[in-house]
Amino acid sequence: MAQKRSAKKNYPDLHGIVLLNKPTGISSNLALQKVRHLFKAKKAGHTGNLDPMATGLLPCCFGDATKVAHLLINSDKTYVARCVLGSQTDTGDATGEVIETAGITQLSDEEVLSACESLTGDIQQVPPMYSALHHNGRRLYELAREGKVVERPPRKATIYQFKLLENTATHIDFEIKVSKGTYIRTLLEDFAKACGTVAHMSALHRTATGIFSGEDMMTLDALSDSENLSDHLIPMDGALVEYPKQSLSAAQTQDLIHGKTIECEGQTDMYRLYDQNDRFLGMGDLHANGILKVKKLFLKSYQGL
Repeated sequence: MAQKRSAKKNYPDLHGIVLLNKPTGISSNLALQKVRHLFKAKKAGHTGNLDPMATGLLPCCFGDATKVAHLLINSDKTYVARCVLGSQTDTGDATGEVIETAGITQLSDEEVLSACESLTGDIQQVPPMYSALHHNGRRLYELAREGKVVERPPRKATIYQFKLLENTATHIDFEIKVSKGTYIRTLLEDFAKACGTVAHMSALHRTATGIFSGEDMMTLDALSDSENLSDHLIPMDGALVEYPKQSLSAAQTQDLIHGKTIECEGQTDMYRLYDQNDRFLGMGDLHANGILKVKKLFLKSYQGL
């Protein structure tokens, strides 16, 4: 019996980034595959998982842009999170089973602000059992589903902003900016503990990832209705604007493509590299001796060959 060929093999090479407003109720990977199908992209990856319950900014990278995805995964992120006091769940969010309750279900603004201040800056955070981290070769969430709890060493997290947006009788809304790898649901549990109660996260919406803002993201429906999808494709170097730009001559460009080092002026740093026609070529490290070495070239998407 002949094997069915994957439709992806017939997709064209596509390079760039789409800022998706992930809907609730589906995994980040399923959301990515829906966008990949719309764009008919051969290769795709996303930058920083959002749980199925969560919504918001999910940068989807196509082609060579998947090679810069790790820079976005490692970047700071901003969320709007809703906290419900008085009940804690096994997952830390509204999808789990209630495992503990407390009588304190409302706080004064002063109590909220004081707890936020105590959790701002560098903190130690114990990852939740319902997470994708590994323990002896298995995912923590796999163990959690079997009713097992294992010791998890605390990890450093940086809370840059823990801002109160709304404090009501039913919920508290926060805007929170954090370093990579921070678990917002765990932060809300720690917030509640500082206030002498328990809590869980009932909603989470990501509004920023590194330099990308949620103001520019598109819903799946909007992308499906778009007459020109390419209008929503961001060039891959759009994710790298925090790095300085280095313009190269035609000779320098050819030397780098052929694996040579070149001499350049500038500060010791990593640079975005552009050829003589201002086309993005890749990334390079400029050393103190003025020698620039290639970090990564994106030759599949580079049109100068």
